[in-house]
Amino acid sequence: MIDVTPLIGSHDPVGDEERLPVEDPATGERIGSVPVGDPRDVDRAVALATEAASAWSGASVHERAAVLHALADVIESNLDELARIESRDQGKPLSLARDLEIPRAAANLRFFADAIRQDRGEFFDLGGQGLNYTLRRPHGVAGCISPWNLPLYLFTWKIAPALATGNTVVAKPSEIEARCTRPACASAGTARNNSSQNATLRPAPTNPTVGGGIVPICATST
Repeated sequence: MIDVTPLIGSHDPVGDEERLPVEDPATGERIGSVPVGDPRDVDRAVALATEAASAWSGASVHERAAVLHALADVIESNLDELARIESRDQGKPLSLARDLEIPRAAANLRFFADAIRQDRGEFFDLGGQGLNYTLRRPHGVAGCISPWNLPLYLFTWKIAPALATGNTVVAKPSEIEARCTRPACASAGTARNNSSQNATLRPAPTNPTVGGGIVPICATST
């Protein structure tokens, strides 16, 4: 049984909260629980992400890409564990989680890590009147909500482009399929250590709706 704990900052629990049971839909067996957050958790997560935004957005695209690749490495190195969790959360064949969903979660991070290195702007020649050009800049804190199906796969599909483009993220996974995001987010510190860049990802919790999920990611730099 896995009882998911909410995280904030450098992996510190938020505190005591109401909890929701998690059941294996194939058997009806209770296999864990997740916390029910409140607006205070949201405020703390947003504050952390806001604090981190300046440093993370100031990192080069190569630095951000290196961290995302490192996080993908950690997910791949924990493939079997994450696949087992996702299989039980969804009541689906283990082979489907192991051979498709968890590898694709890592591939999402790698795709956007590489794509951001190819980003380009546009310009428009106004003749003798000047030159218009576009620059893409981070917006700040992105709120990302991922659904219950394909939990880690779609979770990384949400957060990867936001992080790659220099935004920090407060992300809410589904409360009924949140167990797989917890170890993935907790591995962010390992991703930092495995990266040659001076950057890190820190988990921070949020729960924008009653009965919602846990464990978003926000990016920062050391």
